[in-house]
Amino acid sequence: MAVRMGTGTGRAVIAAAALGSGIAFLDGTVVNVALRTIGEDLDASLAQLQWITNGYLLSLASLILLGGSLGDRFGRRRLFVIGTVWFAAASLVCGIAPNPEVLIAARVLQGIGGALLTPGSLAMIQGAFTHEDRAPAIGAWSGLTSVSGAVGPFLGGGLVDYASWRWIFLINLPLAAVTVFIAMRWVPETRDPHAPSHFDLTGAVLAAAALGGATYALIEWGGTSAWVAVAVGVLAGVAFVVVEGRERMPMLPLGIFRDRTFSAANAMTLLVYGALGAMGFFVTIELQTVSGYGALAAGAAFIPATLLMLAFASYAGRLGVRIGPRIPMTFGPLVMAVGVLLYLRIDSDPSYLLDVLPGVLVFGVGITLMVAPLTATVLAAAPDEHAGVASGVNNAVARAGALLAVAALPVAVGLHGEEYAVPSAFDDAFRMAMMVCAALLAIGGVLSWLTVRSTVLEPAGDPVAGTLDGGAPGD
Repeated sequence: MAVRMGTGTGRAVIAAAALGSGIAFLDGTVVNVALRTIGEDLDASLAQLQWITNGYLLSLASLILLGGSLGDRFGRRRLFVIGTVWFAAASLVCGIAPNPEVLIAARVLQGIGGALLTPGSLAMIQGAFTHEDRAPAIGAWSGLTSVSGAVGPFLGGGLVDYASWRWIFLINLPLAAVTVFIAMRWVPETRDPHAPSHFDLTGAVLAAAALGGATYALIEWGGTSAWVAVAVGVLAGVAFVVVEGRERMPMLPLGIFRDRTFSAANAMTLLVYGALGAMGFFVTIELQTVSGYGALAAGAAFIPATLLMLAFASYAGRLGVRIGPRIPMTFGPLVMAVGVLLYLRIDSDPSYLLDVLPGVLVFGVGITLMVAPLTATVLAAAPDEHAGVASGVNNAVARAGALLAVAALPVAVGLHGEEYAVPSAFDDAFRMAMMVCAALLAIGGVLSWLTVRSTVLEPAGDPVAGTLDGGAPGD
């Protein structure tokens, strides 16, 4: 039977999904706070710092579609649990890495675990909850996931300042253990009974080659190897589209993009999450390198934004159900763009209340408006039997946007070598980067207004996705 909000099983599904995706989200926010310290401790260059971020995003974005398909076939809870355990093991390697190269390799392994657990978290909700409870459940998931955004930078900054940056990875081990316990004890299994037994490994390899080539070219721009990477990336990208169009059981069914709302929401996701990834990279380093903040203070600076998400994301999900997704998906990014422009007030001696907090609050309002309606729109536009694939597509697009932006923007604004540690050089690059991020957000908002339907969200297909295997006590 389907799960309802307010029941014991419903709370367990949301808790497990939020904890699992929160661990992955936690690592993204905390690593940004720790980058400068990692660079100093491991004597890393700017390119290596970019790869510490992008190694994770590359494997995550490349394999998340395959992870969604595997979940539909073998069980979303099962793949979620496997991914959580894998992520924890890779976090252990990150925590003991002796040099940048090992840390980058471990981050790639983390991304593989994230590719299994991230689509499973949303697909468990979409597959388990009743038709009418899905949007509120997704809103609750968004809010609870943001707890990691609120606690993570504060906790991570404290660990960096008063213990070691290595603990930002090691802390994942007990969190993963709790997540696995809840999932195995209370979360019902869901799967697509019609999912194919064949998996598109060729598509997965080509997707990784396309994103990897583009990322390498952007980070290492200017050398001969960069042009080779461009060629590899372009050829792999073209081959990926051809293979997916001919593959009998593709990792990415191209037909899913025939729905205009689905395609538009993912295009908007690419722009918006590209801006978010680059903004997180630049602002945290700006606060530490230019403004003199410690890691703890830099992480804590953004807590008000995530608290806004925690308090109001569920309401935003209900608002999207009531008035349709077009308005929140338009005005959310536009408000976020205003918040990013307010970050231009950050300088060598900023007042937190006057120069940092206004941007944080305005940005927090915008992202709260956008996240739950965007996620619900993507899932509602796809058939229920493709819940894992739809979740995987949107997550892959979001990570690819951040991956490409973090790779491209430092080069585009003239930042090279070890200039991230030089206040004057980084400050000039930061201001240009914020203008670019604000423009990407604004374009995303306009795109939503022009392309997303204003009709009320109606999830596609039958009320229950796939089958529910086994019961769960506590209803």
